[in-house]
Amino acid sequence: MAALLFAVAGVGTTVTAASPQAVAGQPQNAAVTAYVVNSASDTVTPIDSSTGVAAPAIPVGTDPDAIAVSPDGTTVFVANAGSDTVTPIDTATNRPGAPIPVGSYPDAIAVSLDGATVFVANAHSDTVTPIDTATRRPQPAIRVGSYPIAVAITADGRRALVVDWSGGTITPIDLATDRAAPAIRVGSYPVAVAVTPDSATAFVANYGSDTVTPIQLATGRAERSIKVGGAPGSLAITPNGETVYVVDGDSDGVTPVTVATGHAGPLIPVGDSPATVTMSPSGAIAYVVNTISGSVTPIATTSNRAGTSIPVGIYAYPLAMAITPDGKTAEVVDSYAGKVTSINLATGRRRAIRVGQYPLAVVIAAPA
Repeated sequence: MAALLFAVAGVGTTVTAASPQAVAGQPQNAAVTAYVVNSASDTVTPIDSSTGVAAPAIPVGTDPDAIAVSPDGTTVFVANAGSDTVTPIDTATNRPGAPIPVGSYPDAIAVSLDGATVFVANAHSDTVTPIDTATRRPQPAIRVGSYPIAVAITADGRRALVVDWSGGTITPIDLATDRAAPAIRVGSYPVAVAVTPDSATAFVANYGSDTVTPIQLATGRAERSIKVGGAPGSLAITPNGETVYVVDGDSDGVTPVTVATGHAGPLIPVGDSPATVTMSPSGAIAYVVNTISGSVTPIATTSNRAGTSIPVGIYAYPLAMAITPDGKTAEVVDSYAGKVTSINLATGRRRAIRVGQYPLAVVIAAPA
């Protein structure tokens, strides 16, 4: 189970699929498209979220495993771990651009808030490659810690935070200079990072320590780690910045942590082997994807109570999900089934959409 959940953390954290930057600045009434990364097909499948119709698959590089979208929704960027490249896709035409060379085994990707730079974590190079989005040229690589597997941009746009899996550290990068600050020691095998909306505090999930480490970003100081459940692998913070929800894969639950005090609340039971958590745009519900149960469990953030799980397929092995900006539709990636389950979050009605082989990640784009 641990190895399976590590794979999830490696491809879905920033991405993961449901980060605030994936929908920031996108108009609520624009056409909404989900872009699904098919790792075994070397393609990306666009899906019209209003109709559930999948467009023809878009060829990208080898073994794509992570995806991010520009703040204006006009471009998605796909990290191709097997070919050491990033493929940009124009969302107006769904045409791929020329592959952009980066480091060895890119497995995480994020876009700056101004859309000017893409940051790519290269796991086998121990580097992050910045890409100038205007020229689509890679800039000099930035040395970080050992085996970087996730990257997140703070809400104020000042820093990128890189999760160094093997090093047990977080490396902050100053986005004004593209220089790395000294690495910050956290717990064993960190896999995910989430940042409060005021950019004051980062929370790091330490898969090997069963802890979460808060970091005060102004000082770069790690605070005392907080004990949570087994194998924490994903985090989401409410839009009001009050609570961070931690997915504990080996405990089949989610631990709510109060941001102001660092107090961990009682474990909230969900499904079997949960992998990721995605916050609704309003912050009222945290949705947890359960791999073995083949379901999504909603948690009301006002009460920390889990609602009735929504089935997506017992053998589907869902890994990640993304929610449309209006909060009405969730797109759930069912990796073993080679499909996406589109869920009407108001009614719970579902429809299955065939995509490529072994989909891993999804983002939402809504260009102006």
